[in-house]
Amino acid sequence: MKRNPQIAEGKGLKKQEERRGRLEIIADILLAARYGATVTEIGYKVHLLSPQVKSYIDYLERKGLLEESGPLYKLSERGQEFLREYHMMKETLST
Repeated sequence: MKRNPQIAEGKGLKKQEERRGRLEIIADILLAARYGATVTEIGYKVHLLSPQVKSYIDYLERKGLLEESGPLYKLSERGQEFLREYHMMKETLST
């Protein structure tokens, strides 16, 4: 089996600090559901498997950040506020 020289040198691999944390995944899910999205659409947009997406969606519904509307999940007012504050905080910390 041939070794990929880029991987052997550490190129092509994500650095540890590039991995998303729980808060970033939550913000990504809320952003994906901003105008309404199914579980499948959210999973596709945020690069998570369906069971993971469902687990996050259940959590976000309990916290009042997402609302179910038929087959779609949409941002609640509280979710919109969370997303605005998250982006402000992220911008503040990046400057």
